[in-house]
Amino acid sequence: MFTVYVYVLETLADWELGYVTSELHSGRFFKKGAACVSLKTVSCSKKPIHTMGGLTVIPDCLIDDIVVSETSVLLLPGADTWNDSKHGAIIKKADEFLSAGATVGAICGATTALAGFGLLDSRRHTSNGQGFLEMFSPAYKGQNFYIDEPSVADHNLITANSAGSLLWAKQIIERLGVFQSDTLEFWYEYFSTGKAESFFTLMQTFVRSCLCAGGSACTAQINYQSAGIAGIYSRLW
Repeated sequence: MFTVYVYVLETLADWELGYVTSELHSGRFFKKGAACVSLKTVSCSKKPIHTMGGLTVIPDCLIDDIVVSETSVLLLPGADTWNDSKHGAIIKKADEFLSAGATVGAICGATTALAGFGLLDSRRHTSNGQGFLEMFSPAYKGQNFYIDEPSVADHNLITANSAGSLLWAKQIIERLGVFQSDTLEFWYEYFSTGKAESFFTLMQTFVRSCLCAGGSACTAQINYQSAGIAGIYSRLW
């Protein structure tokens, strides 16, 4: 089982987490036999935090409660408050994750916190621009490893800029191996393009997977997803 810890802090950028948390929590496109995923919000206190979109989140656990293992995942979203020194504790924990082979995903402003602790100095990474990292993290020395792409995966570290949340989610899901490869590719294609044919192809990969894995139980699972998906399923026959 994977345990995914989502760090929450004031002004958290809601949209940056949407794709990855919804898919990992719902499991709606998981392949048969995929590992279960437990999603937990974590913070430096149990006080409610308020996202950029005005939502209130009460953390499930504290940083000290985090268990670091190869099946642990730490997600660090963007926010306008990463320069607060109290967040140093979660970056130290991120260092532990990376050293243990556990997955760390950081997006937008969270990359500046990693840069400030030297965690990007020798790993391929991206952000909102090399100058962005230099401006907000004067100690940053990873210029030679910077890649100007929406999201970059370097083994167990996956970083993204503020517009890269979809590709970031894809790379995290791929790292965990919970989707079939063709389902993941067409999932990404559909949410990138919005084309109906991409959605239909996505559902075909999912249905084929279920039927190959054994029929009726998967049929019930598919019909459970939504009326739209059930409609696509019926058209395949």
